Amino acid sequence: MALAVSAPGKVLLAGGYLVLDRNYTGLVFGLSARINVISRDIQASPGVHINEIIVRSPQFLKAEWRYGYHLADEDGGIKTIQLQGGASASAKGNPFVETTLNYALTYITRRAAYGTTQTLKPVTLTILADNDYYSSPTNNSNAAAGKGSGGSRFAAYSTTLEDAHKTGLGSSAALVTALTASLLSHYLDPSLFDLATDEGKRILHNLAQAAHCAAQGKVGSGFDVAAAVYGSSHYRRFSPSILSSLPEAGKPGFSAKLFSVVNGKDAESQWDTEVVKDAVSLPKGVAVRMCDVDCGSQTVGMVKQVLAWRAAQPKEAKELWDELQRRNEKLASVLKEGKTEEIRPAVHAIRELVRKMGTESGVPIEPDSQKELLDALEEGVEGVYGGVVPGAGGYDALALLVRDDEETTKRLEEFLNGWSKKKGGKVRLMEVSGEMEGARKENLLKYQGWV
Repeated sequence: MALAVSAPGKVLLAGGYLVLDRNYTGLVFGLSARINVISRDIQASPGVHINEIIVRSPQFLKAEWRYGYHLADEDGGIKTIQLQGGASASAKGNPFVETTLNYALTYITRRAAYGTTQTLKPVTLTILADNDYYSSPTNNSNAAAGKGSGGSRFAAYSTTLEDAHKTGLGSSAALVTALTASLLSHYLDPSLFDLATDEGKRILHNLAQAAHCAAQGKVGSGFDVAAAVYGSSHYRRFSPSILSSLPEAGKPGFSAKLFSVVNGKDAESQWDTEVVKDAVSLPKGVAVRMCDVDCGSQTVGMVKQVLAWRAAQPKEAKELWDELQRRNEKLASVLKEGKTEEIRPAVHAIRELVRKMGTESGVPIEPDSQKELLDALEEGVEGVYGGVVPGAGGYDALALLVRDDEETTKRLEEFLNGWSKKKGGKVRLMEVSGEMEGARKENLLKYQGWV
């Protein structure tokens, strides 16, 4: 048995920082760049049973992890243990992979009423990331040589995964979501889990949120996982208390509690996430495009500093956030109603308050260098309606609303190439664009040569 699923990356076009609070919302777009996971049964010799899951990311050096698994005592669920592998195996653990395995396999065994790990057949999971998740590949020899029918869609990198430069598209959330969807689809009968249904997406969302929060060591806003599951949407976060009573994987009672939380059937675990798909759309002929600035920002530190300012200046912060929420909703309305002539003033109104929040909190949400580039793009490139430093802000990306045609793309590429030479930096237009669809099954033929 073999199957493939994928989940998209994300861009938080409006609602950075606000999305941390349930009183506010975010305007989230899924992206065409996807994390793909292909599952395939491991064929054991007749009469031989092995408890092993192999996770591999063949685009990177030493990116293979082998896990054994067992049922933990006292209803602790499935617990994985990293095994020693061959030359291609990584000695370092991967917390996102390992945590997702613990959570997904625990849910699966309980959902299917498996009484023993003997019923979990060994599987190989192959992860393939579209190129835009990482800044310029240093080695594209495999793709250039035609490895994989996807051509250069999946570059081969001459680095380890840890040393690769991410572009900030939400790779960890897309990975956890795609890996969770792959395991659920692989092991569960379609009557128990079907990714194409609303119920299937609800289960996937809740399980992936729980696993992702555990892997990153904190309960985040979850907009990135929601985008990976549902695609573009108007998003309001879930209450952090939903996950607060979950024991660690393998600890007594973890299995029953996880099952209850994911299903969300009892009062204390009912999810209050709001994902409104039909509140978000783009005017015909308008696209969301991303620029990779390849500098990187310490998002965690920035968030802490902004929240510290908010706590110290609650009245001023609330006034600013309330007004910013109104301006964010105005942009969503302008886009949905197709009013292209109103995009630029709506974006400018948002940027004005974002810069004010940055000044007040001492955080470079829209740094001067990014402001200069955004202003220059608007003034110097025909077809650019407006742009923002998305999400938490900083130096690593820009999101642009542009005319969706080849001429605009060409003008953008030429401008950014000239800007990089003039400024001595490295800015490029990424291939990725906004996309409405979330997690989905894929045709295995897309991955020939890689699996």
